[in-house]
Amino acid sequence: MLTESQRQQAADLLWDCWAHGRRIPQLPDDLRPADRKEAYDIQARLEARSFAPLAGWKIGATGPGGQKLLNVDAPLAGRLLAERVHRNGSTVSLGDSLMSVIEVEVAFRMRRALPPRATPYTQDEVLDAVGSIHPAIEIPDSRYDRFKEVGAAQLIADNTCADQFVLGAPADVDWRALDLAALKTYGRINGGEQRDGEGAQVLGDPRVALTWLANELSAHGLTLGEGHIVATGSTIVPLAVRAGQTILGDLGVLGSVTVHLA
Repeated sequence: MLTESQRQQAADLLWDCWAHGRRIPQLPDDLRPADRKEAYDIQARLEARSFAPLAGWKIGATGPGGQKLLNVDAPLAGRLLAERVHRNGSTVSLGDSLMSVIEVEVAFRMRRALPPRATPYTQDEVLDAVGSIHPAIEIPDSRYDRFKEVGAAQLIADNTCADQFVLGAPADVDWRALDLAALKTYGRINGGEQRDGEGAQVLGDPRVALTWLANELSAHGLTLGEGHIVATGSTIVPLAVRAGQTILGDLGVLGSVTVHLA
């Protein structure tokens, strides 16, 4: 079990990598979290270094493509830091991204908080707390050179590969009446490759993923807050990109979102 000091050292090391665009192979032996509880504690210390209130949450590894990318077999939760959330059409620096991929996602914004409790939230309870649904693009990255080898706990400590996130406008449709599992989506590079997907790539249904997140947070004493954005995971196999490209994420009736990679 890590001491308070060791958890803070792990968070400080990871934040330094974030701030200066550098990487480490993995956390030193004496700073590695033993389980999800320790990992989320380290992750929370990254949030404490942000200059603004938490924007929301992301779910990683919700489909076979994401799980293969990270070499894990179950979803992971991470925080969306406000300074890395961008509007539709923004220009975002890809920098020296190790992953250099984009993900096309269904995102929800909560109108009511879901605090920790002893019993799991039902899907109906979680959906009742949602205010709006949005198209989104995530540009993940890792502070580990060997992110496929470090395992779930270290990935969670590193904020579940969160980096840049682009949020589209709220969808002007009755999304509660839609079959989100059957929702057809695609990501397309301007003048280049298109990759198709669907909502079922996200734990079978983005609503299932959202419910998973509410209960994952609750189990670790964390609140899914009012106004929080939730990125439910990639509906496509992550699409390789490079600087200079413009990316379109299309989510059918939910709308589209674009990002320019500098």
